[in-house]
Amino acid sequence: MSLSDSKAYAVVIGGGFYGVNIALYLAEKDRGQVILLEKESSLLSRASYHNQARVHNGYHYPRSFTTSYRSHINFKRFVKDWPSAINKDFTKLYAIARNNSKVTAKQFVRFCKEIGAKIEPSEDFSHLFNSRLIEQSFLVEEYAFNASVLAEWSKAQLELSDIEVVLNASVNEISKRKAGLMVGYESEQSSQKIRAEKVFNCTYSGLNQFGGDFGSTHTKLKHEVTEMALMQMPDSLKHIGITVMDGPFFSMMPFPARGLHTLSHVRYTPHFSWQDEKGINPYEKLAQYNKHTRVDRMIRDVQRYLPAIENAKYRESLFEVKTILIKNDIDDGRPILFEEHSNFPGLYSVLGGKIDNIYDVLQRLGDLDANL
Repeated sequence: MSLSDSKAYAVVIGGGFYGVNIALYLAEKDRGQVILLEKESSLLSRASYHNQARVHNGYHYPRSFTTSYRSHINFKRFVKDWPSAINKDFTKLYAIARNNSKVTAKQFVRFCKEIGAKIEPSEDFSHLFNSRLIEQSFLVEEYAFNASVLAEWSKAQLELSDIEVVLNASVNEISKRKAGLMVGYESEQSSQKIRAEKVFNCTYSGLNQFGGDFGSTHTKLKHEVTEMALMQMPDSLKHIGITVMDGPFFSMMPFPARGLHTLSHVRYTPHFSWQDEKGINPYEKLAQYNKHTRVDRMIRDVQRYLPAIENAKYRESLFEVKTILIKNDIDDGRPILFEEHSNFPGLYSVLGGKIDNIYDVLQRLGDLDANL
């Protein structure tokens, strides 16, 4: 698809869930042409897909009240806004380890009550766990999302809008111009440059990998190459999701896009990490990695707590770059990054650690509109 004009009101770089929703929000304001650039050949095909597909309700973050409470508030909104993408057809359990957990079962119950999240003892499922290693398990309210359905929704909404979508578009430059900003990119057809009043950088792990006048975000970032193992669960675990916490433990969740479960482990899912640095492209680093699975080590440790996992069958692994704010590396905090570059008026870098953070992004966009 060729662009008919090199001018736009806004350019959104990155066609993941955040980029799509930001583009749709901007188009609704009808201030001018919105162009969405995506490096891959399809939307929502990287971080929006390669994750645990969990719609958080706050349980996962007992050491960050703000993150957990915001997740709880956003949970019902997300389920209401994207009902076709939500999978509720499983039982979700959280279990507290007896040893090395950063919270006790009593503390976890108190925490859930403080944020208003549903929780009750799960006696009917306690037989699944090794009672010597698990203090207590709980029945909670938490769902999974189907990333493929969200991708189809995104495609349909964009087709109904006036947004120009360019796939296979690799942005290589963001620069200042007297009349605003300039975005340069390579497409299948040619090199293109677009002048825009606003630019939203939603490239997740690629936030700081641009040439031109662009420097980097003020907020420091850390990258991890991570592995999500896709598993076919035995009948006893087929309709169950389990998280053992809080510390060096694990989680298994239905992955609706494939009809399987993801298995992640705090110790083995991250393969290696590094601090963000210009010129070291995280996606190239991932492409060069040998991607040798650690699923055997995951299963060996998990089956100590959950014996039935021994009968699960490994199918494949999803490898991706996970990016977090360095300041939250030691706690459960997962705030969004929504940063306007001080020397680039109109340029915003946006990053979120969870899909429900979209509401925090939309709120920040609303705040910008209020100040215009």
